[in-house]
Amino acid sequence: MRPLMVLEIHGLLLGSIITTFVRVSKGQAAHNMPTHQYPRSLTETPTSPCTQKAPESLVISDADFQQEDANFLSRSERYDAAVRKSAQMILKLREYGISDPEEIYAYKNIVQGQNNEALGLHFVMFLPTLRSQGDAEQRKKWLPLAESFKALGTYAQTEMGHGTFIRGLETTATYDPATQEFVMNSPTISSIKWWPGGLGKTSNHAIVLAQLYTKGICHGLHAFIVPIRSMSTHEPLPGIEVGDIGPKFGFDEVDNGYLKMDNVRIPRMNMLMKYAKVERDGTYQKPPSAKLTYGTMVFIRSMIVGESSRALSKACTIAIRYSSVRHQSELRPGEPEPQILDYQTQQYKLFPLLATAYAFKFVGQYMTETYHRITGDINQGDFSELPELHALSAGLKAFTTWVANGGIEVCRMSCGGHGYSRCSSLPDIYVTFTPTCTYEGENTVMMLQTARYLVKSYRQASTGQQLSGIVSYLNEAHQRLQAQPVSSRPTVVNISDLASLVEAYKLRAAKLVEVAAKSLQGELQKSRSPEDAWNNSSIDLVRASDAHCHYVVVKLFAAKLGEISDTGVHSALSTLALLYALHGVAQNSGDFLQAGLLTVPQLSSVSQRLKDILAQVRTNAVALVDAFDYRDEMLNSVLGRYDGNIYEHMFEWARKSPLNRTEVHESYHKYLKPLQSKL
Repeated sequence: MRPLMVLEIHGLLLGSIITTFVRVSKGQAAHNMPTHQYPRSLTETPTSPCTQKAPESLVISDADFQQEDANFLSRSERYDAAVRKSAQMILKLREYGISDPEEIYAYKNIVQGQNNEALGLHFVMFLPTLRSQGDAEQRKKWLPLAESFKALGTYAQTEMGHGTFIRGLETTATYDPATQEFVMNSPTISSIKWWPGGLGKTSNHAIVLAQLYTKGICHGLHAFIVPIRSMSTHEPLPGIEVGDIGPKFGFDEVDNGYLKMDNVRIPRMNMLMKYAKVERDGTYQKPPSAKLTYGTMVFIRSMIVGESSRALSKACTIAIRYSSVRHQSELRPGEPEPQILDYQTQQYKLFPLLATAYAFKFVGQYMTETYHRITGDINQGDFSELPELHALSAGLKAFTTWVANGGIEVCRMSCGGHGYSRCSSLPDIYVTFTPTCTYEGENTVMMLQTARYLVKSYRQASTGQQLSGIVSYLNEAHQRLQAQPVSSRPTVVNISDLASLVEAYKLRAAKLVEVAAKSLQGELQKSRSPEDAWNNSSIDLVRASDAHCHYVVVKLFAAKLGEISDTGVHSALSTLALLYALHGVAQNSGDFLQAGLLTVPQLSSVSQRLKDILAQVRTNAVALVDAFDYRDEMLNSVLGRYDGNIYEHMFEWARKSPLNRTEVHESYHKYLKPLQSKL
């Protein structure tokens, strides 16, 4: 039993799962003593079995999922292992009777946590798109094929020449009424589909986004089910050229691919027709909302917000555990080297990121709930909240991935040289997560999409129209900011009160939305075209979206505290919420000053208050990362081991390097010895 003080966190980090929350006190120990063996008092309260442990244990104890450390495999070997693991995972899902989509996703994430598996897009994009975009007849035909994995699918949207600007995609689907078929083509080199995971070697079908042409008219992007390989031989079909795009920054296990189509004919019913339709004679029936075509992207963006928390929380767990084991330098001459987590600079690097990981966890839960609620409304024919869902998922996807991506790198650097080793797992977390800043929408473009919705909402609020949903604050804030000039507006921030800080973030967001809207209007008054005006205002527009998303995160973090009844947990998470909010104020102090929400003397108070909070969080730092409840097998990190035995296992890991299989490498005999004999 680990010497801890245990508190329960009910349903905050993992749905209804109960996790443990530890309190770790400072202590003195020998240089290499594991952090979790430090002498400290022990108080425990009962905990319930963690339901997350059941599927984790199934995976970790399963011999079929055991494999050599992927760091020592070639790319081809890693892909082979990923395909094997995916095939085994599918069989296990059947064996265990796991059929609920959310349970499948949870199990898949655990398997994937030990390295990427090969059928990711089949689960998260191919199947969901069939379910959400196919009509009843199409679902009846394709879902059994996809669910039995006879049809192995991916989602082919991005092209070599276009990614986030999906209206610019060049792939065409031209309807031929004589044969009632669509003719699929990649008309240019830049129109070749590029990047879809599982496309290179794994999939035999793809949902392809293409420009629909009927009766000589282009009706924009629509989704089509395109067979790309034989379901019996797996050979590419006629007119299809498909393959792997080669090594990347990361994702060595995944066969990101290319797809070139030359007059590939597919049946009319291979166009997904739940909303838009093409009749037998080529008559086109448009969908009730153009954004419905992008429903799968909105779903993935909502999921990415949760992925931001997972990636950042893993990095924080590794860095904070390591920082409580690693001893470095001297605070006082002659005294033992302290844990590097006792250095204030280390705390300032890591603790705001820890608070951010918690904040993003709660935002991810909110996005999942919101997505399911609004899609439920859409299924009932109510599309009123679709624009807000689109804007919110785009902005929060960009905001959380940018912050998490930078935070993971801070965690890596905070581990010094050992953080550079892949035994830390931090390089792998970084290279696996960093593509989220680009896929499913490049982040700057995502922020501009959110800004378009914010400017529209601001204009509505300015005319007295009452807004609803997450932008409703623009009504009240607009009136309040217009009531008094900044010079006479009273400061509203109490830096020790979270509710006051939430209010300040709200007014900051409203002010920056106002600045962006007026900047855009000013550019339009210069007789610029709307496109040029938008481009010349884009810096202000991105800042407005960033402030809006920041407000949403602070607001949701504060709201989550209201669900916590345990006083100890409430106190610890309230401290984290205050840290998150104040750190954001310090990082964006100019915005708060310009909006009249903060005075210059208050900046010094914010700085001092942050230092005080860092000392408070230090007491619970290891406890708070333990509460994320990552097992060692899921972290796959020598530095982040639960037991703190870092150095012994680092040495053991290094010994496994293929270069150490022989005492003398063959290159010595081939090159170095001949060189020595000639000199």
